[in-house]
Amino acid sequence: MSVALNPALLPPGGVAPAQPAGSPARSAGTRPARANGSVPAGPSFADVLEGATAPAGTSTAIPADANAAATSAAASAGSTASLRFSKHAIERAQRRGIPLDPTTLGRLQEGVGRIAGKGSRDSLVLVDGNAFVVSVPNRTVITAVGSAQMREHVFTNIDSAVIA
Repeated sequence: MSVALNPALLPPGGVAPAQPAGSPARSAGTRPARANGSVPAGPSFADVLEGATAPAGTSTAIPADANAAATSAAASAGSTASLRFSKHAIERAQRRGIPLDPTTLGRLQEGVGRIAGKGSRDSLVLVDGNAFVVSVPNRTVITAVGSAQMREHVFTNIDSAVIA
């Protein structure tokens, strides 16, 4: 699989996937309609997450108060490289109700920093009972599992685990 086709390896705001023929084009900041035709109000989960992990000085479509809290969490983590979330991880966190508030993101980033110093490649990071599988060299969260689903999952292809 090429890097261009793997969304986990693309940086936030990277190249957008090509729209299938016949599908309506969506501009940044617009939200897809639900099955019943309604459009949810407020920023999308992906927009809020992007604001929490975007480098300082990056403009986002998130309200100023939410962006300020997320930016301060990223700055307080003390890491020079911010975490990215794959599309899969964003969908899983949203579907499973995993909170990605500034405190959680800061602890996740701190845990990734600790295991990066040990030479880990793929790691399981536990934060408040939630599990995140992270590609350490890419600083990309691959998937997220909530505490309610933990017993149903087997984590494979990891070389380390850390409690953050």
